[in-house]
Amino acid sequence: MPKPTFDQLIRSAAQRFHDAGVESARQNAVQLMLHVRGDTRAALISAGASPVPKPVEENFLAAVERRIRREPLQHIVGSTDFYGLEIRSDGRALIPRPDSETVVEAALALIPQGEVVSLADLGTGSGCMLAALLHLRPDARGVGVEASPEAASLARENFAALGLSGRAGLFEGSWADWSGWEQSDLVISNPPYIASGEIAGLSPEVRAHDPMKALDGGADGLNAYREIVALAESRLKPGAWLVFEIGYDQKETVSGLLEAADFTGIGSARDLGGNDRAVWAQKRES
Repeated sequence: MPKPTFDQLIRSAAQRFHDAGVESARQNAVQLMLHVRGDTRAALISAGASPVPKPVEENFLAAVERRIRREPLQHIVGSTDFYGLEIRSDGRALIPRPDSETVVEAALALIPQGEVVSLADLGTGSGCMLAALLHLRPDARGVGVEASPEAASLARENFAALGLSGRAGLFEGSWADWSGWEQSDLVISNPPYIASGEIAGLSPEVRAHDPMKALDGGADGLNAYREIVALAESRLKPGAWLVFEIGYDQKETVSGLLEAADFTGIGSARDLGGNDRAVWAQKRES
């Protein structure tokens, strides 16, 4: 029996993904083959009609089975791209998603080039947002605040792999226990914002593989925002900025929390899908 070609294996996997309800079926199949083959997309295209070596076939089929069980692609390949950076990704923290790049862009617009500023990322998870900010603002320093020891360990690995350990610190604990509020020029956060009753309806990749504490925002999804805004109202230094990632239907309520806390300069931005995704505001100077 002749060995299957790269094109044949990818085509077969894409069909199986489609039948299993996996979105972007062919893209997933190609990404898994690139991962197990360890080569470029151009090289894979050139090799399309060539027979697949047995070890590559076995590793690919094993990866396909994991994906059919709805394990996230990012966990299988071990990393994902975020704002041009390769971020390690596994079950210790939320998978970095393109929506969060909108939040990074909003924060970057508030951080002047060339100025020495102090940044903080509350619930840093993988560290992707803080890493992107520090990468693009080389004069800045920052700290990731993370209550989960597992997520904190992943953030450390990412900071080290990206050469940011000298400028990116980590505080393991709650944002209520963190003592850096008064020293921060900008605080960014992607807190848990899914309403508890909506979690059962999330995709298996999210529901079964992202840490529940990073998803569940309480009955209305706003628990973390209330807590952070209250802490910022009493402890964030005047003139500092607070930048949130939000759910698509939370702009008005989160903006209202900030307005009630006497923050000023409230603004928002939409992601590439046209959904509200970021809200920011400034602590009043006096």
